[in-house]
Amino acid sequence: MQSIHTCVTPELLLTRLDAIAFSLRESGKAMGLLGLGSVGKERMRLDPYSDLDFFVMVEVGHKQRYIEHLDWLEAAHPLAWRFQNTADGHKALMADGVFCEFAVFEPSELTRIPFSPGQWIWRSEDLPAELSEPQIPTPSQKLPDETWLVGEALSCVFVGLLRWHRGEKLSAARFVQSYALDRLIELDAMRATANHEVPVDLFNRERRLERRQPSLAGELPSLVPGYAKTPQAALAMLEALERRRAALNPAIVDRIRELASA
Repeated sequence: MQSIHTCVTPELLLTRLDAIAFSLRESGKAMGLLGLGSVGKERMRLDPYSDLDFFVMVEVGHKQRYIEHLDWLEAAHPLAWRFQNTADGHKALMADGVFCEFAVFEPSELTRIPFSPGQWIWRSEDLPAELSEPQIPTPSQKLPDETWLVGEALSCVFVGLLRWHRGEKLSAARFVQSYALDRLIELDAMRATANHEVPVDLFNRERRLERRQPSLAGELPSLVPGYAKTPQAALAMLEALERRRAALNPAIVDRIRELASA
């Protein structure tokens, strides 16, 4: 196996994408290559740490051949590692460090799945151009109301502390340092404290948080202190909500403080 080195650049990524498109054209039954994310319509985000996210469109009846045999991808560049992570596609590491995540679809399938709008790298004339846009609604940017977000954050902290005292420390950490934090991320986004020049990922709001919500990012060391410090994280979450003047029920707050201090 060839050694993997770290010389990935945006130029290399785009050149590799073109090479994959050429390979697909030559393969006989492919219909298009749709770039997604930072190699789709959000190329302002492309950097040396980006990967290649894409959909491969194929003729009816040929999907499994393109999933089971990656000769069309190897033709663009040798693979160092690969595995099939979904029924539709793979994750793969090329020998020079370029990482790919892709799925293979027939045209009718693309009308039934949610995805962020993409950009055609190549498509045959038989493939409708409008398929680069999702045909069903993507997750709504509309967030739940503040009462729900604060209530969920508090309940996740409370349940997490109960599990901490039961000895379920991993579950506790996830409830307090992950699930409750998700609600705080949404609370700040709902209050328009985010930098809206940085694109939001509707499928994963923690993406690009450090640039999109820098004030919250500064609080993360105390909100996510680690597996052994869930009680401290619980108190940090209460303090974060108090700083935001969220409506906090004294009964649940007092009980959280008791559990975190016990």
